[in-house]
Amino acid sequence: MTAPTPPASTLVRPFTVSISDSAIDDLKQRLARTRWPDPETVGDWSQGVRVENARSLVDYWKHGYDWRRFESELNRFPQFLTEIDGLDIHYIHVRSKNPNAMPLILTHGWPGSIVEFLKLIGPLTDPVSFGGDAADSFDVVVPSLPGFGFSQKPTETGWTVSRIASAWVELMQRLGYTRWAAQGGDWGAVVTTALGAMQPEGLLGIHLNTQYAFPAQIPDTLSPEQHYAVETLALYTGNLGGSSHLQGTKPETVGFALADSPAGQAAWIYEKFQSKSDNHGLAEDALSIDDMLDAISLYWFTNSAASSARIYWENKSATFAGPKLALPVAVTVFPRDIPRLPRSWIEDTYSNLIHYGEADKGGHFAAMEQPEILVSEIRAGLRTLRS
Repeated sequence: MTAPTPPASTLVRPFTVSISDSAIDDLKQRLARTRWPDPETVGDWSQGVRVENARSLVDYWKHGYDWRRFESELNRFPQFLTEIDGLDIHYIHVRSKNPNAMPLILTHGWPGSIVEFLKLIGPLTDPVSFGGDAADSFDVVVPSLPGFGFSQKPTETGWTVSRIASAWVELMQRLGYTRWAAQGGDWGAVVTTALGAMQPEGLLGIHLNTQYAFPAQIPDTLSPEQHYAVETLALYTGNLGGSSHLQGTKPETVGFALADSPAGQAAWIYEKFQSKSDNHGLAEDALSIDDMLDAISLYWFTNSAASSARIYWENKSATFAGPKLALPVAVTVFPRDIPRLPRSWIEDTYSNLIHYGEADKGGHFAAMEQPEILVSEIRAGLRTLRS
């Protein structure tokens, strides 16, 4: 499935992450000068991030967190930049040693990034070293969405999920792939769903750990599972929807609020990890502090609060009632995802459902929370496409 020759070097440039010492020093100085808000007046997270928890996270960011450790981890992977549709796209590209590996493009969401997929790359490209079968090998491509991470920030409107999906088609063609698959969650699943709707030549099928399969019109009579889906959608768009609403309506205001305050940037993302992961009251139950701060630091050092928020503004008409897809679709439902869809609606939307999996644990950030489960599900879900 891989190309016999590498892509033209003039189109693809090697990339190495290198944050300056002065930028790290500036971060720590800003953290030391944080002006804290008054504590919340409730005993839970219903008003947002609790000051006590935010103080603890910021204190570790200032005194215990090691960006250089994460930078070295990132730079162990081959990274590149390539210009597509007028924009430099950053991506990780790891080829398997197995010549029959299936090319797979993994797309993150918000507040995700390439960070969430790092623990998947080894098991997907070299399954034997991780207790798997060589027949399940993948070549892995992990791009940063436009305006996220080390990808260039758009300076004009129009970067919808369809435009991003078209850029991903060009990226895979540029890398020499003629038959490939795609996977994603959150906005990554929206982009992957757009790919599925486009059905570009060479796309074999997709895997989704976030499904956009609500009916356009919710029926009057609902099963218990369907009723739960409607309840979790109301929670997502209601009490948990503050950041989505602001980013969908005033992304530049979000950027102003966060670009000058690393503590604000941390709180903005930390709250989302806390509210949508499979935890027992705190995000730290599901995600390590270092993993969360790797993600938060990437947003801070690339100053991408506003540019990443615009994906909501550009696609504010998007809904959870996604298009019906005819190409092969594999899905994995994680129990604490919000919203969580019932199998009946998933089967109705994806007429060629080749795999349906239900994980026993995990929330919205599946790749970070349960990388081993997600790897197993990707292998199983896309296995039939190899024949």
